[in-house]
Formats: sequence, structure tokens, C-alpha cells
Amino acid sequence: MWGSVAIVLVSAVVMLLVVKHRTSLKKHMCQSKAHLKGKTVLVTGANCGIGYETALELAKRQARVILACRNIENGEQAAVKIRQKSGNQDIIFLQLDLESMVSIRLFAEKILEFEPHIDVLLNNAGVMYPEYCATEDGFELHMGVNHLGHFLLTNLLLERLKESQPSRIVTVSSLLYKNCDQFDFDNMNSKSEARLSTQPNRHVAYCQSKLANILFTRELARRLSGTRVTANVLSPGMVQTRLGRHSLRKLPFALQPLVYVVLSLLFKTPWEGAQTSIHCALAEEMEEVSGAFVRDCQQAQLLTDVSKDEHVARKLWDVSCRLVGIV
Repeated sequence: MWGSVAIVLVSAVVMLLVVKHRTSLKKHMCQSKAHLKGKTVLVTGANCGIGYETALELAKRQARVILACRNIENGEQAAVKIRQKSGNQDIIFLQLDLESMVSIRLFAEKILEFEPHIDVLLNNAGVMYPEYCATEDGFELHMGVNHLGHFLLTNLLLERLKESQPSRIVTVSSLLYKNCDQFDFDNMNSKSEARLSTQPNRHVAYCQSKLANILFTRELARRLSGTRVTANVLSPGMVQTRLGRHSLRKLPFALQPLVYVVLSLLFKTPWEGAQTSIHCALAEEMEEVSGAFVRDCQQAQLLTDVSKDEHVARKLWDVSCRLVGIV
């Protein structure tokens, strides 16, 4: 009897904690009512998850939205759904493979040829914990997609963003950046399958790529000082998206449904996770803010010395330029 009572009490406490947690998440929604008619927004990785929800919300606010996705079928389907749900027909899909410098350059050429202005560039796409592999250009996948791909894309579009000012560059990072107490330039682009084939080392590679997002944004903001182009970086929080699918597949099959249930209770939904991206893209109070780290639609303090180190940020910029072929 007492065992049953204990189970009921524990279950009730757990449910109360979950309800409290879910209620607290609702407090961190984008409050801006701004509309984006006449504005052009480019979102990478917009076919699912946070990217899709961000693109959908910006489409509802009447922006011209360019969906930049690797998979053609998924990208085209996302464009159709966003047109239907938003009532906005000005939704464009263009293929972009961040694993390929050639694809990035061809994509940027199309944008510069056909888009007279870019008001918001949202660097959203990312990978997390895949099996070890290298990009088409030989970069370790986390660093190649999460940082170097967006670094090259941003630089190729930077003059158009300056011509469109006031404009915004928003990059999605992760709070896991704090797991790196230094930036390991020696292993920034490791090609060692043995070193990165284990889960702990893939975790380190992911965290370092997210630290790179922050360092890149801070140096970009410094270089854009005096312009009306802002650059900010954000953490969306813990969000239940396809990003973590590689980790879940490693779990015993019988445990996977239980893990999905727990994640759905504790993690943000993609719509909730998109709120900070939306806030950075359109909120009036972010118009003149640059170089900020944003969480839950609020500016937050960076938690490690390396993430605030200007010398490391400048070195990363120079190294990244060399790797992607920017003179």
C-alpha cells in the first residue's frame, strides 16, 4: 500500500515540476509585433525544426523569405507548407549545401544576382553528433557546417547586407559552447577518424563549433562597428528537434520511446525554440544591439573567458579566411 502511495506522490511531484517548467517556458516568447513587409529574410536549414518555425513566423509577418536548404525535396515541401500556413506567397527555396564551398559560392552568386537587398541573414543550419566524416572540402563536419560554411556565406553576402542597412545577421549557437575552456586551433579541423569516432570526442567537436559561432559573431560585430549592420548570436535552449537524432539512434531500441516522451515534456518545442531567433531578427529593442549573446529573448552574459577573448576571435577569423579561401 505504502509503495503505491509513494509512487502516486512521486508522480504528482514530477507532474507539478513539469507543469512549472512548461509554464516558465511560456514567459520567454518574442513579444514584438513588428511586421516585415518589404523586407527580405534568408534562413539556412529552414526545412525543419527551429529554422522552419522561424521562417514560418517571419512569413506570417509578411517578409519575403528565402529558404536555404540542402535537400531539394524537403526544401520545396517546406516552402509549400509555409505559403499555405502563412498566406504569404513570397516564399523562395534555393538549394544550399553548407558542406560544399562550391555550393555556398554558387548560392551566394544567385542571391547577389536576383536579390537587391537582404535585411536579415539567419545562420540557423547545423549538425550534431553525426558519425565521423569530412565535408567535400575536407573539413570535419561540425566545424565545416556549423562554422566555416556560415562564415563563408556571411562574408560573401556582407556587402549586400551593408547596402541594405539597417540589416541584421543572426547566428544560432548553443549553451554547450561553455564546455570548451579554450579554442583548440591545433585540432580545429582534425581529419582523424579515430579521434572523432567516439561520442565524447564528437561532443567536443560540436561544442567547439558552437564556440566558433560566438567568436565569429563577436569579431564580425567589431568589424561592422560604425555601420547599421548588427551581428548577434543566440542559444535557443534545449529543443526537441531532429538535430539530436544521431545520438538517439545509439540508444537501445526499447528505450527510445521513453526518451522521446521525456524530451517532449522537458525540452522546448521547435516553435518555442524559435522564439529567440525571431526576437533577434525583428524585435525593435535589438535594432542597435550588436555583438550580444541572447538567451530566452534576453541579452545574457557569456560564461567563459575564451568566449569573450578578442584575440582568439581575431585569430579564428584569420584562420577561417584562410581555410575557406577568402583573401
